[in-house]
Amino acid sequence: MIYLSQLMGNPVYAADGEKIGTVSDLGIATGEVFPRVTALAFKGPGRTPFMISWRKYVDSYDESEIRLKVNSTDIRFSYLQPDEVLIARDILNKQIVDTRGMRVVRVNDLKLSDTNSTQLRLLGAEVGARGILRSLHPALERGVMRVARALGKQIPERIIAWSYMDLVERDLSNVKLSVSHKTLDDMHPADIADIIERLDPRLRGQVFAQLDDEQRAGAMAEFDDDAMAAELMGNMNETDASRMLSEMDPDDAAELVSELDYDKAEKLLRLMGVQEQRAVRQLLGYREDTAGRIMTSEFASMPEEGTTVADAVQMLRGLDEDFEAVRYVYLIDEDNKLSGVVTLNQLIVSEPETRLKDVCTEELITASPEDDQEDVAENIAKYNLLAMPVVADDGHMLGIVTVDDALDVLEEEHAEDLQIAGGAPSDDDSSHGGDLVWMLRRNAWFFLWFAGVVVLAALAPRVLGENSLMMFLTCAALPAALVLSDDALSYVANFFLQNDPNDDGSPSAFGFAVKSIGLGIVLAGVVFLASLALRSVRFAEPLHAYMPGLALGLAAASVAVLLTFVACPIYLAILRTREEKNLDTSGFTMSLTAMVVALAVFVAAVALLAPAMLGA
Repeated sequence: MIYLSQLMGNPVYAADGEKIGTVSDLGIATGEVFPRVTALAFKGPGRTPFMISWRKYVDSYDESEIRLKVNSTDIRFSYLQPDEVLIARDILNKQIVDTRGMRVVRVNDLKLSDTNSTQLRLLGAEVGARGILRSLHPALERGVMRVARALGKQIPERIIAWSYMDLVERDLSNVKLSVSHKTLDDMHPADIADIIERLDPRLRGQVFAQLDDEQRAGAMAEFDDDAMAAELMGNMNETDASRMLSEMDPDDAAELVSELDYDKAEKLLRLMGVQEQRAVRQLLGYREDTAGRIMTSEFASMPEEGTTVADAVQMLRGLDEDFEAVRYVYLIDEDNKLSGVVTLNQLIVSEPETRLKDVCTEELITASPEDDQEDVAENIAKYNLLAMPVVADDGHMLGIVTVDDALDVLEEEHAEDLQIAGGAPSDDDSSHGGDLVWMLRRNAWFFLWFAGVVVLAALAPRVLGENSLMMFLTCAALPAALVLSDDALSYVANFFLQNDPNDDGSPSAFGFAVKSIGLGIVLAGVVFLASLALRSVRFAEPLHAYMPGLALGLAAASVAVLLTFVACPIYLAILRTREEKNLDTSGFTMSLTAMVVALAVFVAAVALLAPAMLGA
């Protein structure tokens, strides 16, 4: 086995021993499971690029040199063929799609196999740390491996076989990869969506354009980032975009159209078929975050009277292949109202001549189109439903909310709750700095403490005099203000997440304000009493001479704590206002804001209280 990094830069010698250049690249024919190396690219005198046939001219190779079969005067140069790529130029250090692992990775090196004395084949891409080390210098890789073995650790190779690779960083319209595009097209839409979301923004459209209408529609429905989905659609021509919308389920299409500007949305809707346009417009008529917005108008229904199990089975067989997945058959009475539901299991176990009315369930759990989508999702989970019918006030059935849409809602709400609470959803593919970022977020007060020390150090000569120890003792009380302000925002976030203002039993904003201000008075009072205690107790000298500095810091901290809790109703109002506008809110950002405000109040309080407390 040999790696591309071990060949790059090696000298190329003619048969008579003349050095004619250095290796710059290898060409491969892409139409094979493990592509053969077909061309050798090298730089000759003056760094002039040349390319020759590998099979025709290469006699031998190793990690130090490549020797040719002929003298330099007998070489005939060639060109890259339409089915060939240069692996250093087109694959190395590029993003690829690992179609087996369903992820996007970057190629750090390429592994080659010598099937005989002169022939080379590409086995796959090295996407791990060893490829990076080897590309820097083979000795570096060997040194790190020795150290790792000495520590009882292993750094394995991470090879992705060529048959599981899909190139995404170059225009492949004229290159036919034997497995890549076919494999990408055969992926589940959720996997395609996940891969596209992880690509660099400039590559997303390129990969998305490779899909057919059905694959585009499926992937578009799976995107977590609505803004990114809208951007991809915005880059499509209107005919293709409207055709893709027609392929999507009405609820998914309505969600996507709602992200577009009005003019663009209207143009696309007018280009859709009449039936598809009517279904999407109906859903767009409901408010966001309601059952009406996430329901689908495609459901299987039959008249209550005069229909049998055989009739229902015949109806299901006649549905289009792209019809919304059927879990239930809903019965409609003579007044066109929902009267019962029959599960697929009941259809399977019942005799064909059995009347649907005799096997249906009449105790129905339904939703109104104006119900909050989170409540509907929770009820679907509570009652173990695969779909919940959405009915109008008069009992007319409008559509269904399916379990997959309910899961999406619960996942979205959970992510928002984590964000507001100051956390973040886990991600297996997060960067290696994830733990460091998490630690910084959890201990932001510590860094703000240092910022406070710097600010007070700048103000100390005018406020605290030239006594540096006095200044540091004053700063020693700052963490109390920062930590309690962070806790105050956690208190606000918990109240926001646990109490819906639209619920009858939810505490009022006024009650929350009274409670938070009362809590602030108690906590600030405790800190202030500690300040008074330090001023009243006689310590041994020279410690006693510096206690006023710590007492001053505690008094300033009590002011900052009190004002933070007094501001809690304002923070709650901000959260609720942003939720009404359907805007994302970062709990960490709000907590950081509260700590910065507390820091500013602390510094101001020190400046105001210092003359009185240090002059006494």
